[in-house]
Amino acid sequence: MTELNHEEMDQYRRHLSLQGFGEKRQIKLKKSSVLVVGAGGLGCPVLQYLTAAGVGKIGIVDDDVVESSNLQRQILFDHNDIGSPKAKIAASKLSLLNPFILHCPHVERLTKENAQSLFSEYDLIVDGTDNFSTRYLINDACILFEKPLIHGSINQFDGMVSVFNFNNGPTYRCLFPEQPDTSSIPSCAEAGVLGVLPGIIGSWQAMEVIKIITEIGEPLSGKVLMYNCLTHNTRTIKLQSLPKSRDIKKLPDPFEPCTIPLIQTSTTEQILEISEDELRKMIDEIKDLQILDVREDWERQQARIDSSLHQPLNDLIKPPIVSAHKDLIPEKSLVIYCKAGVRSRMACEALQSIGFSRIYNLSRGMDGWMQAYPEFTRSG
Repeated sequence: MTELNHEEMDQYRRHLSLQGFGEKRQIKLKKSSVLVVGAGGLGCPVLQYLTAAGVGKIGIVDDDVVESSNLQRQILFDHNDIGSPKAKIAASKLSLLNPFILHCPHVERLTKENAQSLFSEYDLIVDGTDNFSTRYLINDACILFEKPLIHGSINQFDGMVSVFNFNNGPTYRCLFPEQPDTSSIPSCAEAGVLGVLPGIIGSWQAMEVIKIITEIGEPLSGKVLMYNCLTHNTRTIKLQSLPKSRDIKKLPDPFEPCTIPLIQTSTTEQILEISEDELRKMIDEIKDLQILDVREDWERQQARIDSSLHQPLNDLIKPPIVSAHKDLIPEKSLVIYCKAGVRSRMACEALQSIGFSRIYNLSRGMDGWMQAYPEFTRSG
């Protein structure tokens, strides 16, 4: 068993005196290794808390450099670091926090070519990335190479945390079976994010890592923790395993945006953006109004607009675009919504291209509807 030296004993004193933790679990941390993919908003707090906790070997994968716009949330960096590689700067600063562990910067982008060599050096993988293409690559690599995955993601004021591929539990593809088009959800750069939020979500990711390594508590396997920082509302949804999600034979290629046959500009202008109040008025005045939810199944389980039909965006736009919901009538008024109005706009354009003529996009999506009309929101 790996021993702790006197300096380590002093640094980890609060862990050693913690009932139910103690030296045995501290040594587990020292003997463990964790790869953090992404040294950005989520990666910074994950790296800091895993370093402080005493994880023996921490890998940092990031090919990006520090920019001034990072400093609002990526708290490992400062103005003197602008232009320098994030992975190297992070490793240097973290070594000052805890010189008793090994930090390994990998100044490269995670790809299907280097995933196996990188993952093979570590026990657990933490996803701190901000794009779907890399998230699916990480998930599939964890399945192929049998690594637990601690996932976190953020958008504007919302975040979520889960543990995937732990003891044959659900994977990321159980939550999102197919990768969405890269333009279907705005990035943090496009939509923005409150700077404190990644600190909260990243800290929870670090907690899940520590729980798994030290075998304390109950990891978020089979559960997804949802959080809104404006209300401090948290909700945990159960996630069922889909056997098909493990049917991974090879790592995915970089995702290319799907080519939906879009209509001409003059037709696109007929897609009307509407507010929650306008939708509420339409519900009252149009007896045969059609409302379509294009979010994922798990999103609809949390909340939905009453009397709405449902078909996830990816199912709706699979080429050729002929698989519109069987109960939709092209000639009747149709309102489409998603979480925040981005995916629904894509669905509007896709359906309009196959003959839907009276089509409306709920501009702020379910987020806006829940704020304006909680009494007309249903769950399940």
